Order: sequence, then C-alpha cells, then structure tokens
Amino acid sequence: MAQQLAAKTQELQQLLAPFVDNAEPQFLPPVVGDSSGFRNKAKMVALGAAHAPVLGIVSPSGEAVSLCDCLLYPADMQALLHRLERFVQQAGIPPYRVDKAKGELKFILLTRSQVRGEYMLRFVLRSRDAIARIERELPALMAEYPQIKVISVNLQPVHMAILEGEEEIFLTENTRLEERFNDVPLFIRPKSFFQTNPQVAAKLYQTAREWVADFAPASLWDLFCGVGGFGLHCASKNIPLIGIEIEAEAIACAKMSAQLMGLDKVEFMALDSTDFAKGEAAQTKPELIIVNPPRRGIGESLCHSLSEFAPKAILYSSCNPKTLAKDLGHIRGYRLTKVQLFDLFPHSDHFEVLALLVKD
Repeated sequence: MAQQLAAKTQELQQLLAPFVDNAEPQFLPPVVGDSSGFRNKAKMVALGAAHAPVLGIVSPSGEAVSLCDCLLYPADMQALLHRLERFVQQAGIPPYRVDKAKGELKFILLTRSQVRGEYMLRFVLRSRDAIARIERELPALMAEYPQIKVISVNLQPVHMAILEGEEEIFLTENTRLEERFNDVPLFIRPKSFFQTNPQVAAKLYQTAREWVADFAPASLWDLFCGVGGFGLHCASKNIPLIGIEIEAEAIACAKMSAQLMGLDKVEFMALDSTDFAKGEAAQTKPELIIVNPPRRGIGESLCHSLSEFAPKAILYSSCNPKTLAKDLGHIRGYRLTKVQLFDLFPHSDHFEVLALLVKD
C-alpha cells in the first residue's frame, strides 16, 4: 500500500508541476482509509448455470471466478453475496450466456449503506420472465436479511456489454437507500452515482467543507453535483446554493437531503453543467464554484466560462488527474493553492484529488 500511495503521489505532483508557483500549491498529506472491507458496491456478473451459479467475473482464460469472498467488501457483505448465489440457485434463474445469447440474469448489483449496514439489491435481467421466480424466493431472503431495504429489477435486453437498461422495476416500497456522511443525509438511487469508499469519501467532503468555509462565500454553485455531497456539506441556511447534475434521479436524492436538512435557499436542477453555465440562468454569478466532473473532466468550454465568472475560488474534485491537469491549463486568472490526494481506490492506479484555485 505504501508503494502504491507513493506512486500515486509522484504521478500527481508530476502532472501538476506546470501549475506550481514558488511555495504554492501546498501538497497536503494524502488521505487514506482501510485497505480492506472498504468498498460499498459490488457489481457481479452472473455466470455458470441455474443449478450452480457463480457471482463474480470471467478470468482471462474464460473461467467463472466467484468474488463473494473478495476482501474489498465488508464481511457482512461477503456473507450476503454467498446467500445471493444460493438465491439464484433456489429461484432457478439461468445466468445469461453471452456466447449463446441465452439466459436471464446478467448482473447482481449490491450496494451497502455504511451508516446502518443496510442494502440495495438490483437484479439485471434480459427480460421480465424471471421476475416471478425472484418474487417467489424474496420472502425467505428478506426474513433472513431484513437489512435489505431496496430491491429492484433492471431490464437490459440488449446483447451488448452494457451494465444496465432504462427500465427499473421496484419490488419494494422503498426506492432509495439512506446513507450519512458526517452530519449530512444522502440518498442512493439505482442509477445515481455514489462514492464507493464511504470512509475516505466522508473525509473528502469534510475537507471541502473546511476549505470553502475559509472564504465565507455569499453564494455557491455545485456543478456535476450528483446526489449533492459537496454542495450540501458546504451550504448553510444563509448561503444560497445551486446544484446542477444531468441525472434526474440524483437530483431527486439531493432535493430530499436538502429538505431533511432544512435548507430552503438550495436549488437542485437536472441540467447539463456546461449548458447551464452558458445559459441565462447563469447571469447571477456565484462567489465560489465547486466542480466534481466524471473522468473526462469539465472541458475547455466550461473552463472558459468559469474564468469569465471570476468567483473568489474554484474547488475542483477530480477522479482523473490527467484531465484535471488539462482543465487547469484552460482556466485563466487563478493560482493553485491547495492540492490533496484522497485514496478512494486502494489496490488500483486510481485516486481522487481535491484542488483549490484562488482568484489572482
């Protein structure tokens, strides 16, 4: 782990070297968490046969490999994954065979909430044919695992390597899984992005809150806001916040959190962040802007918009330091004052970066 972290730190410093000016930025110590049992989401390919299912991956040699004992997952999650292999067997659901374009069950997606150890369980099926079999076996599963709070079927009929389809069928009354980072309630929906390492993610959001508080901004934007993690940590009852995210289900979760927190000066909208920054709605410019884009970064157009808005500061959370460096090259009139690596993805080459840009 120490070697991996050192390599990630070196990569980050090399990528951001062109933006370092004298003593700035401050490369703060990396933030790490547990090296095992940290992951809250399992994406399991359904393999094998209905009488002997395997939940896991296909090895390079083409063999089905179970990941139910993967040490990235907490012990209770590993136990539930084993129980789900038995569930598939008991329900008699044939795993989908890519080579023959036959079968029903493509994936099982399991998400765990750290705050209460509760679960969201999703079955990705080729068609509706197996739903009755799932419903037949659910009472026994729910009696054994009452902590499963959300169950759904996602229909993915296309013969392609696509994780999920458009249609989601809920088999429980609950449709959202509640999580809590620090003092902020957050909600996980089937198709909304959510951080997979709760321990380090909570530290990431708390750090963002502290950095933003130093500026005491009178108004905030949270672009690519997802379910609102950053904005809700940094907002208050006295600070107006606008959160923008293209995924409507994530926005629904963010609105629910804001309501629970009693934040009435918060507005979340399901829009494209780049389009929003160019549109008429962006005429009232904020004092601080938070961006948390996907791996592709925010892009040159939005970089130019941010430069023109000229807020006091821009807080950039990136899961791809290469596109972060590229974007920094397009943002004008700012200096990089703080950078911190958050090791959200141990045992991989990936990591999260929080970067603070302050107006010259």
